[in-house]
Amino acid sequence: QVQLVESGGGLVQAGGSLRLSCAASGRSTFSSYAMGWFRQAPGKEREFVAAISWSGGRTDYADSVKGRFTISRVDAKNTVYLQMNNLKPEDTAVYYCAAEAGAVYSWAPTEYDYWGQGTQVTVSS
Repeated sequence: QVQLVESGGGLVQAGGSLRLSCAASGRSTFSSYAMGWFRQAPGKEREFVAAISWSGGRTDYADSVKGRFTISRVDAKNTVYLQMNNLKPEDTAVYYCAAEAGAVYSWAPTEYDYWGQGTQVTVSS
């Protein structure tokens, strides 16, 4: 079992930055999970944002955030981060972190085993 708690969301103007954190706890070893960030805007499906392998050696990003967002992890802190720069109004959504058992991450939400409760990010124009 893994419990995930996101933090760091808020209201920011377009062009600004936020850093989301996702703290993991539970009996399972954090380093045995690939981690992903997803987002869901009102009336839309949950979509992939970024993911990182269990070693941290591989990362992947949705085209819409590539070059602006950076995912990282610090296993000693059981935490994964999402640094978001040059934010745009279309980035407004609830952001969720998720854990997938194993080394390889997926873009599909259904492949993830555990989810946080989400944190709201609102970007004003």
